[in-house]
Amino acid sequence: MRIKGLIEEDFIQYKKPSMFIIFPTCTFKCEKECGRKVCQNATLATSPDIEVGVKTIINRYVNNPITSAIVCGGLEPFDAWDNLLQLVSYLRTHWNDDVVIYTGYKEKEIQDKIDILKQFPNIIIKFGRFIPNQKSHYDDVLGVQLASPNQYARRIS
Repeated sequence: MRIKGLIEEDFIQYKKPSMFIIFPTCTFKCEKECGRKVCQNATLATSPDIEVGVKTIINRYVNNPITSAIVCGGLEPFDAWDNLLQLVSYLRTHWNDDVVIYTGYKEKEIQDKIDILKQFPNIIIKFGRFIPNQKSHYDDVLGVQLASPNQYARRIS
């Protein structure tokens, strides 16, 4: 599996201690829509990719007594759909902890993928593009502040 990085213990993205997997690609939807360079993750696009096996990631996760969720973010997890689905599928053969997926897509743009992910328990998706110069708000599902009022999380399963 190709990623940009892996943070074994993250306490920022979700209300539970999480492993944070940084996905490697993005179409930079947020910047295209607002017409400005606004992505806080833009420098990740030019950072080197890391090849790591899905089994290796899951083994590191399940053997860590601190973490109780996996967060997929980065750039854009849904732009690496095959890897995302492989990760979730393999994880569900061993574990049912929360999987949180941060996306800049709107629900209707990825409904086909949401329908596939619904078969797995405990999947949470944070939807919505970043819009600059907006007031942040607290999201009850994630237990964290989100940068734009159009962003929200929903437990899909």
